[in-house]
Amino acid sequence: MPTHSDSFDRIGVRRVAGRIGADVDGVDLAKPIDDETMAEIRGALLRHKVIFFRGQQLDHAGHVAFGRRFGELTRRPGRKHGVHPEGFPEILTVDPDVDDTRYGRRFEERLRPKSLRHDSGWHTDMAAAVNPPAVSVLRAERVTEFGGDTQWTNLVAAYEGLSGPLQELVDGLRAEHTLYAASRLLLSDTEDVEIIRGLTQDTLLSVHPVVRVHPETGEKALFTPPASVTHIVGLLPWESRRILELLFEHLTRPEYTLRQRWAAGDVAVWDNRAVAHLQPSDLDDTEYRRTLYRVTVLGDRPVGPDGFRSRSVHGEPLTAFTGIPDH
Repeated sequence: MPTHSDSFDRIGVRRVAGRIGADVDGVDLAKPIDDETMAEIRGALLRHKVIFFRGQQLDHAGHVAFGRRFGELTRRPGRKHGVHPEGFPEILTVDPDVDDTRYGRRFEERLRPKSLRHDSGWHTDMAAAVNPPAVSVLRAERVTEFGGDTQWTNLVAAYEGLSGPLQELVDGLRAEHTLYAASRLLLSDTEDVEIIRGLTQDTLLSVHPVVRVHPETGEKALFTPPASVTHIVGLLPWESRRILELLFEHLTRPEYTLRQRWAAGDVAVWDNRAVAHLQPSDLDDTEYRRTLYRVTVLGDRPVGPDGFRSRSVHGEPLTAFTGIPDH
């Protein structure tokens, strides 16, 4: 049974959508947060899956410090982590323009036309790892005048919205997760070939339960984010495809989702074990630059209702970040 509480004495909590999300008031993230207040913040996160702190004055150091209140921070090693602010390797810079320095043009822009489905962008952070992050903390520094919204969906509500017989079916299934699973990469495209070569030499590939049991609340979440799932293990290809199409469409139903219109200084914290999210796809339709920063908190291996524990097929588990320089 869920262990979260709806009673908050030290913070203000206002729901922002029917099944997911809340604004948290009464906290200045740039100042020290006492343990009692932090406990209520964690309780709000477990209850609402995504929480927002509006108009914060948080710098890089404060961002790292706040993230560490949820646990040890993690990141992908070396250059695979992406770009980070100088002096703060724990932080990932979320800005489509920074990929220009690595790939020559916007990477997401090039991959978007190769998406296998219209909802292929929905993902949980680093789901290809055998132990995806538990929590993500995203801070907005520069935002667009229009567009650039982020969306989240409640994977617990999505599971609960399935019929009983379908819940029984998916409770015992496993799915393979890897990078670029939702993109059609062609051997006739030289840039695609470079990605394929990298995937065969150094990639993350894990098998997760299709339903994961939340380690703190005991809630069941539908863990099939379209961006990372290749197939359901043990099924024939056409069986896997049909079931995944049903689950992909279901978990992104509007009643499970919320949409965030960013303002500079906003901080979003989400439970990566219970939600998937969708980055904006309309940034190419605006001339404005959008810059956000993210830290992620080390998670554990997902466990299914039948006790199956995620296993790694290729690649090492994520570990607590020690501050070792990139290599």
